[in-house]
Amino acid sequence: MGSNAKSIIESGKAVLGIEFGSTRIKAVLIDEENKPIAQGSHTWENQLVDGLWTYSIDAIWNGVQDCYSDLRADVKKQYGTEITSLAAIGISAMMHGYMAFNDKEEILVPFRTWRNTNTGKAAAELSELFVFNVPLRWSISHLYQCILEDMEHVKEITFLTTLAGYIHWQLTGEKVLGIGDASGMLPIDSTTKDYAADMVDKFNKLIAPKGYNWTLLDILPKVLCAGEAAGCLTDKGAKLLDVSGNLKAGIPLCPPEGDAGTGMVATNAVKQRTGNVSAGTSSFSMLVLEKELTKPYEVIDMVTTPDGSPVAMVHCNNCTSDLNAWVNIFKEYQELLGVPVDMNEVYGKLYNHALEGDADCGGLISYNYVSGEPVTGLAEGRPLFVRSANDKFNLANFMRANLYASVGVLKIGNDILLKEEQVKVDRITGHGGLFKTKGVGQRVLAAAINSPISVMETAGEGGAWGIALLAAYLIYNNGANLADFLEAKVFAGDKGIEIAPTPEDVEGFNAYIENYKAGLAIEQAAVVAKK
Repeated sequence: MGSNAKSIIESGKAVLGIEFGSTRIKAVLIDEENKPIAQGSHTWENQLVDGLWTYSIDAIWNGVQDCYSDLRADVKKQYGTEITSLAAIGISAMMHGYMAFNDKEEILVPFRTWRNTNTGKAAAELSELFVFNVPLRWSISHLYQCILEDMEHVKEITFLTTLAGYIHWQLTGEKVLGIGDASGMLPIDSTTKDYAADMVDKFNKLIAPKGYNWTLLDILPKVLCAGEAAGCLTDKGAKLLDVSGNLKAGIPLCPPEGDAGTGMVATNAVKQRTGNVSAGTSSFSMLVLEKELTKPYEVIDMVTTPDGSPVAMVHCNNCTSDLNAWVNIFKEYQELLGVPVDMNEVYGKLYNHALEGDADCGGLISYNYVSGEPVTGLAEGRPLFVRSANDKFNLANFMRANLYASVGVLKIGNDILLKEEQVKVDRITGHGGLFKTKGVGQRVLAAAINSPISVMETAGEGGAWGIALLAAYLIYNNGANLADFLEAKVFAGDKGIEIAPTPEDVEGFNAYIENYKAGLAIEQAAVVAKK
């Protein structure tokens, strides 16, 4: 493998993917079989500046340069060679936010990330105007909030983009964006594969009295689908990426994408009627739809796959943090007894024991709200464990209630899609910390959303691998659509290990969630009472 990987790198046939996550920038180099052969990373943190979350332009470029040089070091260490050329490059990053530039390519205000929630008024007004759920974090919400606040810089905007769009522009000179990332700037029309024309018109009419010398399409990046040409690495771009000067210009780049899109690619969930669930500190599910929803829902965000199919996303702020906190209590108890602690064993024993509990958790309820939870209408959270005197309080039910809680809010959001909207799903792939103990998180999630859940070994490769696959698709697709390319060339029929829900578990979870919804008033009271 080593010598083969070395010759692939030396002949410029390797493909590079770089993803900017919220705490880590990661680079992955893949071979012609789409398998990772080298990687690099850089750790970074957002800053709170003047009440807004941001990363500075210097932090962005220092980060990507350090990440790329870490990748070079890995290649040198493993294969004793240098990267001089590549078959293709892909850039992805956390979606949404606000990066506005003037005609001198200067950023007008510090980059506002997706974490900022100062856009409430703008998001509410736009949701009403568009008859479409426009979340706080979307770029159009940020832009309109700046307009509502009469910010001076708005009249100078010549380009508005996302983090991935900005980096791609600096590397290639092209003001473009992959459709998945674009769908987090402004709603997309999945039939035209472009920004929704009626919403663009409504927005332009709304801001016309301001008299800016631009309209919306003048300043937004051009929308591209997976596989479309998105420019090549320029001399300036090559120097920005590789400060050592070894990397040559002229390498093609795929359309820059958002982290939602690369997650879909990395879990083979871009085909209609498939989906993926990420369950870690927070959780989200993404189901690829056959058609648009019948109406907007405040708890469901509409985005698209990298090839333009509509995707319904349910995002939950809380998932495994409270569950982990309870497991740590058992770890402390074990230490108190003087028993050596192996955390994998503690998790394994407790999670598996949970499966021996009652399907409805014996009436026990857990609210895992370390922070607020928009899906259930709570601006703040207080972790709570609730039981009444007649409930069956034992360890198995206790653990099961906490496992159910980790995906309870996700179930409430998905019930809208699966029951009210009758969305059809053939396969859902799970990834993230909840699925580390084999079979348990999977079974709980299968019961919650009444659908078979697959877990793949490769799901841990993450978004940098996902964007590397999109870069590979750019040059190796031979006219195949993205879903077929992934099926044939990347996953080769690997569906992972699948667990289907049992009727008893589904019925039990449904009973639990009715208790849970009825008890939300207890959580609300705790928020008010305990400051």
